[in-house]
Amino acid sequence: MELMPILSTLRRHKTAAGLIVLEVALTCAIVCNALHLIQQRVERIQAESGLAESELVTLYLSGIGKADNVDEITSQDLQALRALPGVKSATIINQVTFGNSSTVSGMRQQPEPNGEGIAVPQYASDEHALATMGLKLVEGRNFRAEEIVLDNAFNGPGENPPRPRQVIISQALAKRLFPGSSALGKQVYVFGDVPIEVIGVVQTLGEVHPGPQAQGPNETGGAGRYGMLLPLRNSYRGGFYVMRVDPAQRDAVLKAATPVLESIGGKRMVREARTLEEMRSSYYAQDRAMIWLLGGVCVALLLVTALGIVGLASFWVQQRTRMIGTRRALGATRGQILRYFQLENLLLSSAGIALGMGAAYGINLALIRSYELPLLPAYYLPVGALALCLLGQLAVLGPARRAAALPPVAALRF
Repeated sequence: MELMPILSTLRRHKTAAGLIVLEVALTCAIVCNALHLIQQRVERIQAESGLAESELVTLYLSGIGKADNVDEITSQDLQALRALPGVKSATIINQVTFGNSSTVSGMRQQPEPNGEGIAVPQYASDEHALATMGLKLVEGRNFRAEEIVLDNAFNGPGENPPRPRQVIISQALAKRLFPGSSALGKQVYVFGDVPIEVIGVVQTLGEVHPGPQAQGPNETGGAGRYGMLLPLRNSYRGGFYVMRVDPAQRDAVLKAATPVLESIGGKRMVREARTLEEMRSSYYAQDRAMIWLLGGVCVALLLVTALGIVGLASFWVQQRTRMIGTRRALGATRGQILRYFQLENLLLSSAGIALGMGAAYGINLALIRSYELPLLPAYYLPVGALALCLLGQLAVLGPARRAAALPPVAALRF
């Protein structure tokens, strides 16, 4: 197929050809980055928390007025919750994955308070935490009951309040702190110069707000990454009750838990009673909305581009009817007419894709600087280019087939 007649024709229709090129370029740039953002959101939603999510329910209480025996009431609460039908285990923890707040502490390998440390999500609970949360212990042991420090004593008055002396850390954190060796028995520092012994390593323990970002030396993002669990038990005034239950009885347990706690007293009220799956769904609601929005934008742009190609190709077929008739009269086959329009569209699409790939890279750099997004994967560009080429060929196929089907005599009469 000769290119010169096609290029000569396009030069006579610079404006229309330029608009199609710009439309393809804009679609390529936006769709590539939108799909990249969608992939980031999907990875974020699918991030594993490491918890037995389908079996966990949470209760968040708040106190009403002053109370003096909160630790005793908390113990009574936990005993009552464990006695509920369908409850496998229960604990109290300072923060829950997919919750609204987050506590992070610096962990150091040296006692110097100003030494270099790692910001690590800090979970505080008791010896029931591992079994309740579904955390898998890969090394070491669980906390013992006598090692648990009450939060009220930890934050209470006095010169030497009790401090946690043991810690369980995530596998990723263990590898970060002690590469090439076991973390068990090693000492770390979280509260000043008080040494804390690593007694266990769990497979996964991420931060409260999980994300898909790759974790660097000073970063805390990402599910199943850095995390530590301290033997520090809150009261109901500062923690979440978490119960591991039979999935079929989650609603029944949530319904029964509030009256049980109210019967114990303590001037408090249950503010939230939710399953962890509900919390996860709520936590990722904005991400799902963003996926639908970006997906809609991609579909709309591709549809508009396809319709633009169809419209322009149909217009050109109408304008070139006499030319088509002449070519058919001189012996051109239907296939040659068809390939003429397809090649013309391929040239326009290729020019648009070339511009669009550069624009896609530029937009991605701007997003990286503004929102710290990862670099656009290189395979996005060729895949996007191939998809737009196919879209252009499919869009032009209808008008091209109509042009190829024109009888030479009828075309010459036009």
